[in-house]
Amino acid sequence: MTDTLAWLVVGLFAGAASLDWYDGDHGRGRARYVAAFAWVVFGVFWLALFPHFAFEQKSFVEGALSLAALPACLYAAYLLLQGRETLFLLSRAVAVMGLIYLPFTMIPAGKEWLIETVTWQGEFVMRTLGYEFEVVQRDGGIRGTYFFHTADGRFNVNVLLACTGLGSMAIFGGLIAAVRAPVGRKLRGLAIAIPIIWALNLVRVVFITLAFSHQWLQVFVDPTMSLLGYQDPHMVSYFISDRVMAQSLSVVALVGIAWAVAREVPELLTVGEDVLYIATGDEYDLHEAVGTERPIATDGKGE
Repeated sequence: MTDTLAWLVVGLFAGAASLDWYDGDHGRGRARYVAAFAWVVFGVFWLALFPHFAFEQKSFVEGALSLAALPACLYAAYLLLQGRETLFLLSRAVAVMGLIYLPFTMIPAGKEWLIETVTWQGEFVMRTLGYEFEVVQRDGGIRGTYFFHTADGRFNVNVLLACTGLGSMAIFGGLIAAVRAPVGRKLRGLAIAIPIIWALNLVRVVFITLAFSHQWLQVFVDPTMSLLGYQDPHMVSYFISDRVMAQSLSVVALVGIAWAVAREVPELLTVGEDVLYIATGDEYDLHEAVGTERPIATDGKGE
């Protein structure tokens, strides 16, 4: 169901962007209604993901964000219908994000390449640090599982598509592609975002793997097991390293990367101002805060 909703969302946002381009300066009536409907469906998509994040993945960060996304998306739809033109930029960006991310979920060769590349790089880092383990294939023939035999037991750590940083790269790729700015500045923005995301994600994979396999974070074991319903006490180190520490720091890292990219592509600050307005109801001037000049037009046509 979520895959279907994801493609529907991308299709609707892409359709709205096409109508916006086709209508030109003759009004945005059709594009506005299609984009507003896309935001409603986008909210439903995130709501559908809430049980997966909250109960299956036991991720408080992702669960809370997916739950909060529904009212935020509905508010974005309302603002679009009320004439907040800048939201056309964010709408275009969501379409591009989906077109970057979703094909990797459907094309086995691309998915396998990403997973095995991250696995190999993580293997190189951990062996350089002196750790002993094996890298084995799992179902489907993907060489993407670390196997550790330590004093605490035997541990398998699977590298999944979500562990490759693709989601974060798709976010910045979509945002940068959606703004109307010189190609040179866009390329510089990508040159900042993509390597940093890749490097930080590799650090994340290595940290979670070692913290889990060597049981570095076995604190508050009984309360954590009771709260989350874990049967295996070893999972506490995984939960704290991934669901608490890594995911929380990822949010901070994304904000920092966004600030760095905005120095090269200040048009992106319009998106930040819209997000803050949706979240707080107050207007903010991020261009002044970052120290960049505001683009001449920010109505979705000349951001």
